[in-house]
Amino acid sequence: MNEETKNLIENTIDKNEVCLFMKGTPDAPQCGFSMAVTNILKIMEVNFKSINVLENQSIREGIKVYSDWPTIPQLYVKKEFVGGCDIIKEMYENGQLKKVLDDKGINYKK
Repeated sequence: MNEETKNLIENTIDKNEVCLFMKGTPDAPQCGFSMAVTNILKIMEVNFKSINVLENQSIREGIKVYSDWPTIPQLYVKKEFVGGCDIIKEMYENGQLKKVLDDKGINYKK
């Protein structure tokens, strides 16, 4: 990954408390995994920044290198990588996602 892509990814993560790298947009997800994570965030009424990796091939590949995680979507909360679709779904179901949001001071519907 080149320096420009790394800086773009880091700046996006740094400037947004909750950040989702996904395929498509929250209103028009382009894959079922991205749709599942956006639906969870919408249900919880979490305000989040989404980045459509399909619009930029360097970000699409770069985010995988950045997180050392092979799949998209990827959710970051306060600069920390939380996980991909399966992890987020499991955390939502067992209450861990609420705990992470609470611990990091993120507002959402409780």
